[in-house]
Amino acid sequence: MVKVASTFGRSGTHDFILLRASAIIMALYAIFMVSFLVSAETVNYAVWTNLFANLGMKIFTMLALTSVLIHGWIGIWQVLTDYVKNSGLRAFIQFVVSVALIVYWLAGLLVVWPVEGV
Repeated sequence: MVKVASTFGRSGTHDFILLRASAIIMALYAIFMVSFLVSAETVNYAVWTNLFANLGMKIFTMLALTSVLIHGWIGIWQVLTDYVKNSGLRAFIQFVVSVALIVYWLAGLLVVWPVEGV
């Protein structure tokens, strides 16, 4: 059996489950954020800071960013595998996208985690 090293999961089924799970987490995060913005009387610095000072919100945000990382990696791998036949170009694009996704995740960690309430 040939093992593909560039997939995020162990197999196509595992990738499928990771895609669906990450999509559900991102959808729940989006629904939560939209409902918060709609239901809040006013959204100012203090309200926004207090929201993200909560440990649960920090964890939920990092879970959502991790889901973006997983979803983005599997998605770009599938698209590039289907449409970019030159293996060198495909590897370069995968590298660039991987670095960008990791930078997004780290930026989210550095922005969200040190937030304290007002």
